[in-house]
Amino acid sequence: MGSWSEIAHTADLALRIEAHTLEDLFRAAALGMADLAGESNPNAPGTAVTIALDAGDVEALLIDWLNELLYLGHETQCLFLSFQFEALTMTQLRGSAVGFPVVQQKTYIKAATYHNLTVRHEQGQFVTEVVLDV
Repeated sequence: MGSWSEIAHTADLALRIEAHTLEDLFRAAALGMADLAGESNPNAPGTAVTIALDAGDVEALLIDWLNELLYLGHETQCLFLSFQFEALTMTQLRGSAVGFPVVQQKTYIKAATYHNLTVRHEQGQFVTEVVLDV
């Protein structure tokens, strides 16, 4: 499983994400964003969604993924905490996510941004930093 940590940013929120696989990087980024956004009730019935994305590169795919989860979360009032990937490459994602009702909102996240975004592969791990517009 990947890991994430909040890092300092002057005006917005930012995450540093590290993972051994691309799937774990995408999972950790989504879980980190959800944790910064609020708290949910994982014992409530979940809302399942299917997600299919194509992008020009892995950075665009990651931002599209996070922004799709934000959009769906705002529409359903859920935080997405469970993910299955049928296919995940550097430019394509096919999978599903399960969201649970928000019980407490911490921060309203408007969007994941491209600000200084680079997905690197260093010493056997994928590493990136994502800035979230609040």
